[in-house]
Amino acid sequence: MSAEFSTSFAREHEQVTVHISAASDVGSIRQVNEDSYFANAPVFLVADGMGGHSYGDRASQTVAAEFNETYEAGTFEPTTPHVVLEVIDRSNAGVQNLVSAADGPGAVAGTTLAGVALVEADEMGPQGLHWMIFNIGDSRVYGWNGRSLVQITVDHSAVQEMVSMGLITAEEALVHPDRNVITRAVGSEAQVEADIWLMPTRGHQVFLVCSDGLTKELDDAQIAELILAYGADPEPGLSLAEHLVQNAVERGGRDNITVVVVESELANDDSEAVARAGDRVHLPAEESKDAS
Repeated sequence: MSAEFSTSFAREHEQVTVHISAASDVGSIRQVNEDSYFANAPVFLVADGMGGHSYGDRASQTVAAEFNETYEAGTFEPTTPHVVLEVIDRSNAGVQNLVSAADGPGAVAGTTLAGVALVEADEMGPQGLHWMIFNIGDSRVYGWNGRSLVQITVDHSAVQEMVSMGLITAEEALVHPDRNVITRAVGSEAQVEADIWLMPTRGHQVFLVCSDGLTKELDDAQIAELILAYGADPEPGLSLAEHLVQNAVERGGRDNITVVVVESELANDDSEAVARAGDRVHLPAEESKDAS
C-alpha cells in the first residue's frame, strides 16, 4: 500500500506546498498488517495497532477513520491544535469501544500514533502557521534538513524511561527484553495525552513519520544514508517512503513497516529548519475538551 502526491495552501503573502509519499508493508513475518496511515492535508500520521484477534488492525484503522471524518481529501486548509487533540480524543474513545463491544473476555486493543499537522496556532501557542508534531507510544517523527536526521518525538516506552533515568544505554535498549513494552497508547485508558511540539513553517522542511517496524531494522544513521542515497539517485517510480520500507523489509522485516514522508516548502523563504527538543510545548488533552 503506497501513495504519493503534492498539494498546496495559499493565502495573502503565504504559500505552503507539501509533497507526500507514504508506504506500508506487512513485512516478512507477520500475517496481518496492523499499521495504518492517514495522509490527507493538513494531517499526516502513522498508527501501529496492537491486540489479538484482529483488534490491532482495527484499532489503527479507527484512528485513521476518525481523522478522515474531520479532514476530507481535496481541501487543504490549516487546522488548529485544538481540533487535532479533539480527534485524538475521539480516536481514543473509538478504540475503547472496540474492546467494549467484544464478544469474549480479555479483549485488548490499542494503537500508537505519531504525526504532523499544518496548524494555525491558536491561544494554545504562538500565532501563525506552524507544524504541529504529536505522538503517543513508540511510533516516531523525525526531522531532516538535507544534512542530518533528528528524532523529534520521545518514545513512550519502558526502555526509553530506563534510558532517560540512566539505567541503560540507547544501545542496550535495542536488545532489552522490554523493548516492545510501551507506556502510553491510544485506547489504553479513558483519557490519553499526546506529546506536542510546535515549530514555525519556514523554508524547506522534511518530516519522516514511521512505525517501529522501520527503526527495528534500520538505525538513524542507516536511515539518513538511505535518504541521502535516494536524493542523489532516485529510482524512477519509487517514492522515498517506498524506498525506506523496501530496505527495511530486505533487512528482515520482522514487523509491519509504515512510513510517511512530508516535504514542505514555504514560498519566498530560503531558510531550513529541523526541530529541536526545545520546540516541545505542553498542550494538555483535557484543555482541548473546552475548546469551541
